[in-house]
Amino acid sequence: MRWVKFEQNGQAVYGVAAGDDIQVTDNTWDEILAGAAPRVTGTVDRGAVRLLNPVGRPGKIVAIGLNYLDHCRETNTPPPERPLIFTKFTTSVNDPYGEIVWSTSLTTQVDYEAELAVVIGKKARNVAEADALSYVAGYTAANDVSARDLQLGDGQWVRGKSLDTFCPLGPAFVTADEIPDPQTLSIRCLLNGQVMQESNTDQMIFSVANLIAFCSQAFTLEPGDVIVTGTPHGVGLGRDPQVWMQDGDVVVVEIEKIGRLENRCRTTP
Repeated sequence: MRWVKFEQNGQAVYGVAAGDDIQVTDNTWDEILAGAAPRVTGTVDRGAVRLLNPVGRPGKIVAIGLNYLDHCRETNTPPPERPLIFTKFTTSVNDPYGEIVWSTSLTTQVDYEAELAVVIGKKARNVAEADALSYVAGYTAANDVSARDLQLGDGQWVRGKSLDTFCPLGPAFVTADEIPDPQTLSIRCLLNGQVMQESNTDQMIFSVANLIAFCSQAFTLEPGDVIVTGTPHGVGLGRDPQVWMQDGDVVVVEIEKIGRLENRCRTTP
């Protein structure tokens, strides 16, 4: 099922995308995470509404660094022996078509990262890898926007990863039954129409199931938590010359079976 969140009469509501239409429902996010059936109250044209990020404000965003071998190579970084975990503050969450905004007095090296995002459906602690996918409610697309000068200059990554608007999510929350194997999805990023990243989630070093099990050994994953699972090669940091996003640029993330994020960049002094 493809759940979307949008504005209707000044309120945020959930609906089920069906072709060019959205079936409007009165379901809550907690009900959706628990797998509830939609309670349809009407229909709207998909083109007539503004889509919002479908996951609201997660309890936490668990981010994974260096999870594609070719991305490790392009950044001259040895592949990690275990998942590299950091976080993006939840105030970085952005809508699927929202502006990505930053001040050029703070950062001038803003990069894109196309990533599969996993949404947890039930509390997970000390989960076995073989059982881990049963804790997934669904999936969405993410752009792990990164201020590289802050990320690499600070000595740890959180500030450079957590600027407001630096985590677009969407456009839909696709339930786990629609994606029984998350390691088979094509993923790509375009900047101003040029393909910058193109890969498949089968290239992950650590699978979705492995990441869930690994995280749950250390801390509890709760319903609604999001895991962004790392990005493939092609980021601006790894290019020669390096490529940084600029005012007016349009960055697109596309993931098979999920859909497309499209965000315009805007800088401030």
